[in-house]
Amino acid sequence: MRRAAAVTRRMASAVGTREASTAAAPAEAAAASSSAPRPAGSSWRRALRWMPTSTDHIVASEKRLLSTLKTGYVQEQINIGPAPPTPGLKPRTSRDEPRFINTVTFDSKEDAPTLVLVHGFGASQGLFFRNFDALAKRFRVIAIDQLGWGGSSRPKFTCKNTEETEAWFVDSFEEWRKAKNLSNFILLGHSFGGYVVARYALKHPEHVQHLILVGPVGFSPEADPTAESLTKFRAKLAHHLWEYNFTAQKVVRGLGPCGPALVRAYTTARFGSFPTGESLTKQESSYLTDYIYHTIVAKASGELCQKYLFYMGPFTRKSLLQSAPDWKVPTTFIYGQDDWVDYQLAQQACKDMKIPYEIIRVPQAGHFAFMDNPSAFESAVFYASRDFLSRDSEEALSLPDGLTFA
Repeated sequence: MRRAAAVTRRMASAVGTREASTAAAPAEAAAASSSAPRPAGSSWRRALRWMPTSTDHIVASEKRLLSTLKTGYVQEQINIGPAPPTPGLKPRTSRDEPRFINTVTFDSKEDAPTLVLVHGFGASQGLFFRNFDALAKRFRVIAIDQLGWGGSSRPKFTCKNTEETEAWFVDSFEEWRKAKNLSNFILLGHSFGGYVVARYALKHPEHVQHLILVGPVGFSPEADPTAESLTKFRAKLAHHLWEYNFTAQKVVRGLGPCGPALVRAYTTARFGSFPTGESLTKQESSYLTDYIYHTIVAKASGELCQKYLFYMGPFTRKSLLQSAPDWKVPTTFIYGQDDWVDYQLAQQACKDMKIPYEIIRVPQAGHFAFMDNPSAFESAVFYASRDFLSRDSEEALSLPDGLTFA
């Protein structure tokens, strides 16, 4: 276990540095640091701040959430270098902005296979906090915040079309992989993260041993089937808002000091209790609410991708269905039994794939299967990775109880 870092550094100055931490360190340490003497007048300035957040808040809220774990970890901000020039655009000052990927690597056995976790739209790696301990027992787990989200840098979003937007995420992930000197890893992506890692595996299949797509978006037809069912007014209004990148994050930012209350209401309703009958502790709920708030109200960056990759909702502008014949990496699809993403789209894609594939459904779970039913989700991941994990018995070759094949 690594000793908890004593000093919290600003994210921008921490690029390329390593910070060891012990997940079991008491949360009181964070509270103690916040009780240090502050300059006179700082309290009323914080109270009057429209959005009570900062980059320091993101770092501190991540540490508090991960302090609920038993597994030690190392937190890094991996420098991925300046942004490449955008074709057709004049050089911008944004190319000089720092670009780094917030990375958390958990303690593991030396010979454990590497599992990289990539979050979904508007989320961040900390949402996997209910799974880190269990997964780290069998994998070298590395969780990242995608460029423009979470604790990663948030450069100005200058993409103007679908191709440039895909490159924003895929190429920044490849630069991160190079900086971490990784190869031959299992790559897992949730929701929008599933779309990104699928695009990455299509472009760089030589680095990915196995692909795990959890409730992935991006397999819908390249048309918006909802438009026909809307009135012309509603369709035009919705289209207008979508094209102007009207996001849930903008709503929370616009509420200013009332934003935390809205996020608290959401996390209580969505993650307060789960279909399995389990619930978060009061401390976990508080830490998760704080973490989600600070990661979504920071500077808008990665979220501005939505209008270039999707129509209104999860309907893809450039569907992965068309890329199914080019699939080169064995793939496991995982869906919650009540996931709003249709697993039948994966079935349709698999008909054109020439590689091994499987579709697993997790009981008592929705779109956030890893939060709703952690143990069943983890069993699905272990089963998907069975060719890379040491097996104690032939039982590992069978689908765990409760899980079903689509």
